[in-house]
Amino acid sequence: MLLNHEKYQSSFDQAMACAVECEHCAEACIGKPEMVKCARMCLDTGESCRSLATLMVRGSYFIAPMANACAEICEACASECEKHDMDHCKKCAESCRTAAQAYRKIASVAA
Repeated sequence: MLLNHEKYQSSFDQAMACAVECEHCAEACIGKPEMVKCARMCLDTGESCRSLATLMVRGSYFIAPMANACAEICEACASECEKHDMDHCKKCAESCRTAAQAYRKIASVAA
């Protein structure tokens, strides 16, 4: 029998990778008035991904609804980052899209 952290390992890894990319993007955008929305969305998305990762480790009953919410959050962040032609924004958007796909998959399994 797989333990919770083993069952969700690939999704956990994706959540943490997305959180890291979001933090990098936010850090690069902070201080630029035209990038405030991007930075704030990235910070919120990173926090959401970390929270979902914690729930996965615990085997929480709330994985499915949190995964659905995180998928929506990641998609919104990706849409914002895709508006900008900077490498850090492109990497963040890609990571968010990948995470959203993983989250939708685990939400359907964990429900």
